[in-house]
Amino acid sequence: MAKVKTSFFCQSCGAQSAKWVGKCPACGEWNTYVEEVLETTKTTTKPWEESSSKRSATRQAVALEQIKAGSVSRIQSDDKEFNRVLGGGIVPGSLILLGGEPGIGKSTLLLQLAVSLPELKVAYVSGEESEQQIKLRADRLGGDANNCFVITETSTQSIFQLLKQLKPDLVIVDSIQTLHTAFIDATPGSVSQIRQCAGEMQRYAKESEIPVFLVGHITKDGNIAGPKILEHIVDTVLQFEGDQHYAYRILRTIKNRFGSTAALGIYEMQNNGLRQVNNPSEILISQREEPLSGITIAATIEGLRPMLIETQALVSPAVYGTPQRSATGFDLRRLSMLLAVLEKRCGFQFGIKDVFLNLAGGIKVEDPAIDLAVVCALLSSFEDVALSPRICFAGEVGLSGEIRAVNRIEQRIAEADKLGFEQVFISKYNKGLETGRFRATITPVSKVEEVYQLLF
Repeated sequence: MAKVKTSFFCQSCGAQSAKWVGKCPACGEWNTYVEEVLETTKTTTKPWEESSSKRSATRQAVALEQIKAGSVSRIQSDDKEFNRVLGGGIVPGSLILLGGEPGIGKSTLLLQLAVSLPELKVAYVSGEESEQQIKLRADRLGGDANNCFVITETSTQSIFQLLKQLKPDLVIVDSIQTLHTAFIDATPGSVSQIRQCAGEMQRYAKESEIPVFLVGHITKDGNIAGPKILEHIVDTVLQFEGDQHYAYRILRTIKNRFGSTAALGIYEMQNNGLRQVNNPSEILISQREEPLSGITIAATIEGLRPMLIETQALVSPAVYGTPQRSATGFDLRRLSMLLAVLEKRCGFQFGIKDVFLNLAGGIKVEDPAIDLAVVCALLSSFEDVALSPRICFAGEVGLSGEIRAVNRIEQRIAEADKLGFEQVFISKYNKGLETGRFRATITPVSKVEEVYQLLF
């Protein structure tokens, strides 16, 4: 009998140690090291490694200039948002990891993808739901489910045997945390099991040229559960995020070996599945019958997509003593910085006011170009003067009150011009801008005081 080999792994970051330690030296978390068995028996050849082990003896080193670069034919799905996020389609043999909070719609998104590819044979491996549960969701989503086959199994050895018989064109695993392999004596979901199962899935995808989708759980910190090596192994890491109280979902690319990491897809959760949102600006701007104070429109860019978002601010006297500060979808520390700029440079007494800020639609924005819209919304609510709903803002506010230039200003103006906005406030430090090809009036400004004089 082989000697049992054990090691200690951090359940938070996946760091390995020969002995137990109280505080992880990698991530700084306490009491996260757990002992796991590395090897109990001699490693046997896996089913998919038989052919590769025979070829390894005949392989030789090849010069890079001798390798012929051929164009990769991607698999196109009916979901244009999904194709855009992946960089133009699904690459054969790629390993794609999809992470997100519980109930955000990860399984719905991938099952909707599976039933929307009737020309491909799709294997849907589920370790969390029964066949009846998947059937109920598929009926609700609609689509052609004739070529979608469900495998409710968690052992990787059994899964590979079934896939060898089925010979699918695409594999979906929901989720990687539920799988376990017989070559590691540890519980499913542990660091060593996730690492080993992901490695087996990677070898299967590369050897068979079949794309594999993995669903990954996330921790309370928002990171994908398991070792960090899981994100290094896969070719693409997608993050599915949004607020469960809102209907909108955003699919972001964290890592992509076959495309840009700046791509972004927007969906709307409905009763019959996820609907693609081709024009996010129209849904992020609420329809109002009359102008209201404290509301401005910001031109922002998420990934490569320009969109207009509504900024709502409320400034009222602090009747409970200490003034309150609240921000939804916006960094609270940056809001405090903008309030300090308005108080220091413009003389507005926000220190005795309650300030509430909200970005409509439940979307979270980190683009500094919405600073000017936030400032104008605060001033509009402070003065109780409504601004025209046909005005748009794009500019970053510095600590001295200057309006700084932002990138891709032409795309932002073009999006506002397409939606019929009549005036766009930008920084005068944006050089080389051709204003003649836009119908909207471009107003360059350099200071917050200048914006206040023009609007109020």
